[in-house]
Amino acid sequence: MSHTNVALITGGSSGIGYAIAHRFIREGFRAIITGRNEEKLEAATRKLGNSCEGIPFNMNCLEKIPEFVEQLKSRYGAIGVLVNNAGINQKKPLVEVTDEDYNDIILTNQAALFALTREVAKVMLHQESGGAVINISSMAANHGIPKVVSYSASKAALEGMTRAMAVDLSPYGIRVNSVAPGFIETPMSSKALNGDPERKARVMARTPMKRMGQPEDIANAVYFLASAQAAFITGQSLNVDGGYSIGF
Repeated sequence: MSHTNVALITGGSSGIGYAIAHRFIREGFRAIITGRNEEKLEAATRKLGNSCEGIPFNMNCLEKIPEFVEQLKSRYGAIGVLVNNAGINQKKPLVEVTDEDYNDIILTNQAALFALTREVAKVMLHQESGGAVINISSMAANHGIPKVVSYSASKAALEGMTRAMAVDLSPYGIRVNSVAPGFIETPMSSKALNGDPERKARVMARTPMKRMGQPEDIANAVYFLASAQAAFITGQSLNVDGGYSIGF
């Protein structure tokens, strides 16, 4: 199979990751999705059909990442697109965040993302058509959001890494961009906001489009950045947030 048709999506078994995998499959890609929960991964793979393969993998096992990417390379020949979507969050007042809490978030959202991108880049730089990397950021990279200090630090670092990676990898035909979702309607976010009417009202007041986004909105932006239509775009972070970042 041609490497231009292989997309690796981390955390692809639900929500935004699942929507991204579905979008790439619709465009004729083979989607490789990863996740820690084998049951959820199997269910997602079944739903996504024959053009999807689910591989259980824990990104926190940094030492296993090179071997994991090597296996993908030998199985598929190469990798055309990497979408770094896997990430974890934790809500805690700053003074209650332990060093262990902080390091857990940094390990998953930043160190693992770096290690995987480094290994996939080693594959992409030998490909005639290069490749595209899209990192899933967050509005927490640029806004002071309460009780998510570790998550905010990891996402701000992710956007800095996106720019640095873009500069280092551009000469090899590898583009690196990020997408920063606003409030997106997933089971998790809907539950959180519906349980807190005051917060939901504040979110809606601040969002010019007066609604939450859909996972497909993020998937469309990711696909655009991976496609030839974005051939001259690298090192950018695209806010997909209904105007939240410019709302007042």
